[in-house]
Amino acid sequence: MKTVQRGRFCRQRGVATGVALLAITLLTGCEPAAESPGEREQPRAQPVVTETVAWQPRLVRVEAVGTSRADKSVTLYPEVSGEVVEVSLKAGDRVAAGQTIVQLDQRDQRLAVQLARVALEDAKRLYSRYQRTRDSGAVTENAVDDARSAVERARLNLDRAEVALDHRSIEAPFDGYIGISNIDPGARVDPSTEITTIDDRSTLLVTFQVPELFHGQIDEGQPISVSTWSNGDPGHQGEVIDIDSRVSPQTRTFTVRARVDNGDDRLRPGMSFRVTLKLAAGRYPVVPEVALQWGNDGAFVWAVDGSGKVRRVPATVVQRLQGAIQVDSDLPEGMSVVTEGTQRMREGMPVANMARL
Repeated sequence: MKTVQRGRFCRQRGVATGVALLAITLLTGCEPAAESPGEREQPRAQPVVTETVAWQPRLVRVEAVGTSRADKSVTLYPEVSGEVVEVSLKAGDRVAAGQTIVQLDQRDQRLAVQLARVALEDAKRLYSRYQRTRDSGAVTENAVDDARSAVERARLNLDRAEVALDHRSIEAPFDGYIGISNIDPGARVDPSTEITTIDDRSTLLVTFQVPELFHGQIDEGQPISVSTWSNGDPGHQGEVIDIDSRVSPQTRTFTVRARVDNGDDRLRPGMSFRVTLKLAAGRYPVVPEVALQWGNDGAFVWAVDGSGKVRRVPATVVQRLQGAIQVDSDLPEGMSVVTEGTQRMREGMPVANMARL
């Protein structure tokens, strides 16, 4: 009985072994052939959104305190001593060039002009008479020459008398506004007496100090903005007209002068201002703010090279702009950087630029 059971077990084991071998043979025959390296599937290009890199100068905002003066400004003094007989204008009045402001007593000077004119006429008549009779021999050549010289002297005396008369009137040398005067009619003045001031405040000259760090970055004609300390409104524009040739060794600054338009006559000479100017300090690439990524070794951007693959380019922040960042990086102008889809990027990954919806 045991022999029969042993034979049945052996037959069953042989059948199972044959089935297993058949299954292995079938599986081996169904395996696909090995692929060649050229037939392997290339990685698909990842869809991204890119923007082009633009280079811009770095703008540095410089602020300084400026002091103003009128474009033309004088203090008037009399040329001669005398008594004031008339004060024509008061403080704040606008005066035209050549207009009389203060009149001194000029009676003696008017008489001197009249006498000089009479003397000139007499000299001219005598010289004319000598001219008519010189051919008859009644007048010598020396007499004619003396008469000619007398005419010239008389003319010079008249000119001097007229100059003395002009000095009795104190006139405006240019268009402007009259300042406060302490002179009244009847006052006695001399060449050391201050009469008044005149300012042409249609434009102001604003002088301010700039740190030597920015020497060479400011040019004539560069625009500036000025604002008063009361309201801070930078509504007044100007331009640089003068730059000092030296730097102060005490303050390490140099002087800059700018001309500011004051056509609306809102500003006054002597006022101080907050001066603002923007200086260009080198050119750097500008990338969108969303393109800048941060890693363990600092900031970087994903740049798309000529073959359509991305590479990680380190970037150092230079200046933040509105919606963009100026960086110091190896990014040529015109290169594209990834702005959307940066989380999926890997070094050397191919990308396909998609239009932003």
